[in-house]
Amino acid sequence: MRSTENTETVSDRLPIQPNGHPRRGVYLLPNLLTTAALFAGFYSIISSIGGDFVKASVALLVAQLLDGMDGRVARMTHTQSEFGAQYDSMSDNLAFGVAPALLAFQWSLHSLGKLGWVAAFIFVAGAALRLARFNIQINTVDKKFFVGLASPAGAGIVWATVWALTESGVSGESVAWMMVVLVPVIGALMVSPVRYYSFKDLSDRGRVPFVVLLIAVMVIAIIALDPAKVLLAIAVLYALSGPVFEVWRRMRQYRNARKAGTSR
Repeated sequence: MRSTENTETVSDRLPIQPNGHPRRGVYLLPNLLTTAALFAGFYSIISSIGGDFVKASVALLVAQLLDGMDGRVARMTHTQSEFGAQYDSMSDNLAFGVAPALLAFQWSLHSLGKLGWVAAFIFVAGAALRLARFNIQINTVDKKFFVGLASPAGAGIVWATVWALTESGVSGESVAWMMVVLVPVIGALMVSPVRYYSFKDLSDRGRVPFVVLLIAVMVIAIIALDPAKVLLAIAVLYALSGPVFEVWRRMRQYRNARKAGTSR
């Protein structure tokens, strides 16, 4: 998601024509990346309908990678705009809301009938509400944390589960009751007040210690061993990190409050 925080208005950044009016247009490079992410999400939908669930999952992985690039490219090239931010939200809603919900439904939830599509809809609604809330809170919340599970991370749990279990020979129908719980829970986490570390303070640094590069190389090597299962483990651990951190934070506040009460 591209932030317009601490930037001038869109009209202030537009080139000025000789008649004094701003020249209308859009920035090409970041919006091309957003379009590519949108295409990947749409391709995932087509693959899900066609029953090729591994291709559908990989397409959503590509969409996540592209979604992570467009905002950074916009900031690096100073091509942020309100149009780009809104277009990015539209793309995210399809790629990380509709597409993973349809993937889960076609792979597993369809076997439960009405209960299955209701569970998928809860995920779609959660992603849409999460994106809408993000847009209105973008200038008021701490950038180091997301409020609620980010929609790409929520989608990651769905497609990684489908990919890993499909490659392991597990049919979607056999785990339908697991998916009918998992999918709505992810949708609820996206609109919850639980905070998740965003890693934005790391990605915005110009330089990092050399050991960070070594860790990144090791992570890539581990992922290459078994992409589906390793990415699923990463997605699940990240999803659990929010509630665990929230419990730890509340326990710390409770202990501090008790200490303050006993010291009076």
